[in-house]
Amino acid sequence: MPTELTPLLALALGGLACGVAAILATLLRPGAPGSTVLAAALAAGFAAYSGVTIWAEGLAPVIANHTANLWGVQVWWDLLFSLGVAFFLIAPRARAQGMNLPLWTLFVLATASIGLLAMCARLFWLERQAAPAA
Repeated sequence: MPTELTPLLALALGGLACGVAAILATLLRPGAPGSTVLAAALAAGFAAYSGVTIWAEGLAPVIANHTANLWGVQVWWDLLFSLGVAFFLIAPRARAQGMNLPLWTLFVLATASIGLLAMCARLFWLERQAAPAA
């Protein structure tokens, strides 16, 4: 276990804190609608971070990270399972809003969380447009 706070450890811990906060916010506000702006901002921010990472380190480390040992494969499978479950849960809502699921599926498969967040942003926007004015 690292004994000093490195920039990469700080990024990992920051991600953990944000993830836990998002889960707790969802738990504490079960009826809250999805935020179009937040989902779009997360998609854009993660796309930018991913772009910088690809520019700085290339794509080869992705394969190396997920095939170097059993933990790497476990993390890869965990990402795939999470992506599949999330897509499974939002697909019926997206279909109900008339979203082009084959096209969104390709985008999500190509970009993972970036595409899924963008899909959520679009879905949330469409749902708000279709909701009757209160």
